[in-house]
Amino acid sequence: MRIDIVTKEFPPEIYGGAGVHVAELSRVLAAKADLHVHAFGKERDKDFHGANVTSYENLPELSQANAAIQTLGVDLRVVSAIAGSDLVHSHTWYANMAGHIAALLHDIPHVLSAHSLEPLRPWKAEQLGGGYAVSSWVEKTAYESAAAIIAVSAGMRADILRSYPDVDPAKVKVIHNGIDVAQWQRDEEDGFVRSLGIDPDRPSVVWVGRVTRQKGVPYLLKAAAYLPPEVQLVLCAGAADTPELGAEVNELIDGLKAQRDGVIVIERMLPRAELIQVLSHATVFACPSIYEPLGIVNLEAMACGAAVVASATGGIPEVVAHGETGLLVPLEQVSDGTGTPLDPEKFVADFAAAMIEVVNDPARAREMGEKGRQRARDNFSWESIVEQTLDVYKSVLPE
Repeated sequence: MRIDIVTKEFPPEIYGGAGVHVAELSRVLAAKADLHVHAFGKERDKDFHGANVTSYENLPELSQANAAIQTLGVDLRVVSAIAGSDLVHSHTWYANMAGHIAALLHDIPHVLSAHSLEPLRPWKAEQLGGGYAVSSWVEKTAYESAAAIIAVSAGMRADILRSYPDVDPAKVKVIHNGIDVAQWQRDEEDGFVRSLGIDPDRPSVVWVGRVTRQKGVPYLLKAAAYLPPEVQLVLCAGAADTPELGAEVNELIDGLKAQRDGVIVIERMLPRAELIQVLSHATVFACPSIYEPLGIVNLEAMACGAAVVASATGGIPEVVAHGETGLLVPLEQVSDGTGTPLDPEKFVADFAAAMIEVVNDPARAREMGEKGRQRARDNFSWESIVEQTLDVYKSVLPE
């Protein structure tokens, strides 16, 4: 069986959970199928654990076009290369149109994985302008036509059916994201964290992610003002989605630094080995997201033995076991798709209280971390995920 995966992110160009998912799925799927991966970006290694990888840069003719139009240019380049496949599997709206058109052109099933939904990320209009209307149209078209949709959580499945009521519920399957605990091992060494200015002998709260509205960074920064003075705040931050959001976050960081020491900002996405050491020394991993279909980063933190304090939204409650592997913070949200808390001040206060509860009890935090690693190992293995994914493929292939 030949399977073609289309994705924007693929090693070494990974900046979010969708990219991690595709890389890990491809690693285990390549041993079970003739796997071809079509990835956006510069030329990369053509062999990935046995998968055949082809890379596609933006068309030079579209270099001045809106980012959404550049994406469609890449999608059209991919379509013809999918000829001969039995099934195409796309990830995120960036790749959805390639999968949709390839299914029409080559008469094959299109399966897509839902890692996020455009209707629930209206702030993307800040980035894409009119391109957000284009990305929304692409996603809606692909979802309504796909042979099957894989939701990364039950929460995401509910969001899909609410956002796209014309989608047949029977074709939306839940397969959680996963973690390879063999690669995410706790690292007790402290040389790298010390080089970053982190004191491993002090408690710390760690956050990792892109600076985007959905990650809720401003709420964390406001909550951090209430942390005990000995607690460090470590932010491993990717680039901000917009200059406006970047300015807002930087202003909050500057205000926090004026009040307390131990605020460490790492303005780059760390390689895995370095990130593992940071997570391994975290007393608490904080996830204040207002939109999170699942949150692979929580699994990564759990695999490194960190207790997790996270907002109870999206798929997060399916990962973090409240009171066992961390604490979930209630989050009542407006219903306009922005995910904004109904009472932002209450959410900030509740998030602060949860972090304080855990950092003030290091023994409990360590126990939560140990249970988190066990939960990640027992419930989110890629070996199980690949078998479930193959079952979805078989369900849409002709007899």
